[in-house]
Amino acid sequence: MNARTLMRLTFANPASAAYLGLFGASVAFEVAAALLSDPGIVGIWPVLIAAPTSLLAAGLDAAIGGADASVWFLAGGVCVSALIQSFVLGAFLEFLRGRRRGPAGPSRG
Repeated sequence: MNARTLMRLTFANPASAAYLGLFGASVAFEVAAALLSDPGIVGIWPVLIAAPTSLLAAGLDAAIGGADASVWFLAGGVCVSALIQSFVLGAFLEFLRGRRRGPAGPSRG
């Protein structure tokens, strides 16, 4: 798999674009809530949208850093989790499109 295929599957298909748009909107809302007032529990939404891989990142954060873990390590893990899931969505959509076309028949020469 080359870089172009990786980018196409991660960013340039409807499922991945919608997912990353939803994730980005939740992050923007979290940042706005943190800047304008007390965010409360708003910060959980990006983690839940990127679940289940973000929960793995949170577990790694707690295992490596313990109680003194950096919030930036967790934020980076959640963002990487969203990118991984975007790629998986793109690959799954590509798989479904391939199945809809059916198996490749003999070529006409």
